[in-house]
Amino acid sequence: MRVIDAKEIVEAVAKLCMDANYYLPEDVKKALEEAREREDNQIARQVLDEIIENYKIAEREKLPICQDCGTSVFLIELGQDVRIENGYLYDAINEGVRKGYSEGYLRKSMVYDPVIDRKNTGDNTPAVIHLDLVPGDKIKITFCPKGGGSENMSAIKMLSAADGIEGVKRFVIETVRKAGGNPCPPIIVGVGIGGTFEKAAFLAKKAVLRRPLGKHNEDERFARLEDELLEEINKLGIGPMGFGGKTTALAVHIETFPVHIAMMPVAVNINCHAARQKTVII
Repeated sequence: MRVIDAKEIVEAVAKLCMDANYYLPEDVKKALEEAREREDNQIARQVLDEIIENYKIAEREKLPICQDCGTSVFLIELGQDVRIENGYLYDAINEGVRKGYSEGYLRKSMVYDPVIDRKNTGDNTPAVIHLDLVPGDKIKITFCPKGGGSENMSAIKMLSAADGIEGVKRFVIETVRKAGGNPCPPIIVGVGIGGTFEKAAFLAKKAVLRRPLGKHNEDERFARLEDELLEEINKLGIGPMGFGGKTTALAVHIETFPVHIAMMPVAVNINCHAARQKTVII
């Protein structure tokens, strides 16, 4: 049994919050730069130039890539041979968010009550935490500051088995078409298929967070579907920030799970071009 002090988690999370907001992942930067080279629409090229310059300024000046520093979303893999002392895991994560968003001068966007009294919590807590218990004696923490604009454009639909693969494609493409320029394209499209209502939504979230851009689903059938969807989405012509062009999406990632014979839930989670995330292993 390995013992980890809760204070170590607090410090690691605080740094994650700042670093994820300041530094765009290398795979996302590469995809944006490649999209710029492919683009022949003058306005789209100019928009991509500005997006690229923006993330370079953020890196250099240690400033947020986007003014929306997001909901604090965590995917945590907790080794079953880990014991946390001097605190509770969720409390440590929220304290780390509180510390990171304060010390990093990051915008706090969370409100206590989602409907009636939308008063800001003042520290970007509580975090949204997804916890998996895994073998081992380490804690893997992936943090994503998930922007509200792209999250608002996400959707879920309970299809039937009879809708088949064409039904899935129609729903995904229509969701992106309806989103238009609202989620700040070029976007990353996560698709979750199977499980139950809530499982499909979580699969879609995992699809935009856990896989490097361009890495396909290991099942060749779904890898082909990813390519087909990406091609069709980019034919929509929405383009960078909705101004038209070849690149509406940088990638489509699909995650699946076994499902009941009577169901076929499909969820689409959209991430904007500021596809921020950072991982640490303790």
